[in-house]
Amino acid sequence: MFRRVSRWAAGLPLAVALTAGLTGCGSSDQATPAASSSSGAATALTVFAAASLTETFTELGKTFEAAHPGTSVKFNFSSSATLAQQITQGAPADVFAAASPATMKTVTDASLATAPTTFVRNKLQIAVPADNPAKVNALKDLADPKVKVALCAEQVPCGSAAVKALNAAGLKVTPVTYEQDVKATLTKVELGEVDAALVYTTDVLTAGDKVKGLAFPEADKAINDYPIAALSKTPVPDLAKQFVDLVLSAQGRDVLTKAGFQAP
Repeated sequence: MFRRVSRWAAGLPLAVALTAGLTGCGSSDQATPAASSSSGAATALTVFAAASLTETFTELGKTFEAAHPGTSVKFNFSSSATLAQQITQGAPADVFAAASPATMKTVTDASLATAPTTFVRNKLQIAVPADNPAKVNALKDLADPKVKVALCAEQVPCGSAAVKALNAAGLKVTPVTYEQDVKATLTKVELGEVDAALVYTTDVLTAGDKVKGLAFPEADKAINDYPIAALSKTPVPDLAKQFVDLVLSAQGRDVLTKAGFQAP
């Protein structure tokens, strides 16, 4: 629809086109993120997504834009708990991809999304600096008070998963810091401010040679399912559904599994 309008407008007499241009210049900048102007401004699709999806969703966003000329995909990456709270408080968004069913439930319980679909799973690893100065080799090493540990805050999915894994191992760990999302937690390791952190496998892979990832068996008891849904109040429901469809497609699955996510 957008492109047909643009070609039609291009064929109008010059005076009419100039009038349309002046009208567009005078339009308000306070439009919702999903709104588009009659002057030909791009239609924006706003996606709220868990921080651990930053790299993969950024790539998929570019793929979506290439397939939908005139559409701009805008992302808000943060902890799923924060995003769910923002959505229920009225933040304009079209799609929500969460790192746990519990955070998605906050949104569905508010009747702001229906029928979310699990598209990937993720599990924890121990992330240590590349030189591993504290010689951490197993989950039990994190209980040593001499080892400085960073964990995600318990109310966010990566923190909830960490609690499950530590409980499964019968360990009590006292971190030196609780961070609000997995990216911030991993950054503490990358900067050498802590000796270890519990983060997702995908984030360890993204960090490359900055950190070393250590698998541990209890991670299998704390796997997080990631649901995605188009939001009920989106003004661009077709685009929102099409983005969800891309994530669920073979192409989307390929991008996600290459990044270390597991198929559901």
